[in-house]
Amino acid sequence: MAAKKTKNKPIPGTTVVATNRQARRDYEIVDTWECGIMLKGSEVKSLREARVTLNDAFARFEGRDLYLVGLHINAYSNASAQGGHEPARTRKLLAHRHELDEMHQKVSQEHLTLIPLSLYFREGRAKLEVGLGRGLKHYDKRQMIAQRDADLDARRAMAAGRRRNSDG
Repeated sequence: MAAKKTKNKPIPGTTVVATNRQARRDYEIVDTWECGIMLKGSEVKSLREARVTLNDAFARFEGRDLYLVGLHINAYSNASAQGGHEPARTRKLLAHRHELDEMHQKVSQEHLTLIPLSLYFREGRAKLEVGLGRGLKHYDKRQMIAQRDADLDARRAMAAGRRRNSDG
C-alpha cells in the first residue's frame, strides 16, 4: 500500500513530523494523495527528531517518476561526520502507477502544482501528503482574509447576543 487519497482528518496511529501551513494560504488545494518517500537511515532518524523543513519543497515529474525537491532534512544529531546524508537532496516519492498517471495528467493539462502538505509516520513508515494546488492571486488572499474576519465578527456578535439573553 504505497499511496492513497486522504482527507483532512488525522489518521489514527500517525505521528506528524512537519506541516506546510503556508501552502494552504498560497494555493487552493484541489486534491491530495499519500505517498511513501525513499529515505536513508540517518534521514529517518532525523525525521523522528522532527529536524525537517517542508516550506520550500515541491514535487515534480522526471519521466514517469515523481521526485520531491527542496525538502531539507538536517543531519542526525548522533551521527558521525562520514555516515550522514546530504540535507537537500532530491528524493523519490512512491505511489501506485495509476495514481502517478492521474497526477501527471492533472499537472500537465490543468497547470497545477504538486505541493507537500505534511510529513508524518504511519505504522513506522514515513509518509508525505502531497496536494495538487492552484496558485492563489493576491486579491484572492485578501478576499479570504476579509471573509474570515467577517465570519469571526458574526460569531462574536452571536456569542454576545447569547450571553445577553442568558443573563436576563
